[in-house]
Amino acid sequence: MRHPERILLVEDNDQNRELFEFLLEEAGYEIVSAPDAVSAREAFNAELPDLVLMDMSLPGIHGLDLVREIRGLPGGSDVPVIAVTALAMRGDKEKFLAGGCDGYIAKPIEPAAFVSEVERFLPPDPSGARAV
Repeated sequence: MRHPERILLVEDNDQNRELFEFLLEEAGYEIVSAPDAVSAREAFNAELPDLVLMDMSLPGIHGLDLVREIRGLPGGSDVPVIAVTALAMRGDKEKFLAGGCDGYIAKPIEPAAFVSEVERFLPPDPSGARAV
């Protein structure tokens, strides 16, 4: 059986982070949480995640700057990075995709659909089975 996918969740809002963790852990994913860019870099370097879910409004750094840093880390170009943030302005989604994100999930999230939205971005399991 395949190990559960490891998702690095970069979110500074405690309530959002706890909700996302709960939903993803209930679906069988291993979650590593980081409330800021420093923790995100450390977690990424400690063990390569299968996916990064990242808020774009982080303390002290814009999410796109952190995406560029992640892309420069060993293995960083192979890990999907998904922006999870509110559509603040017209063109933000396109800006995030052009800036190195592989996808976009808008806040506020719909809890019933969140896990399936995230799963669209996970690399396929070669065996065809998803572990839980």
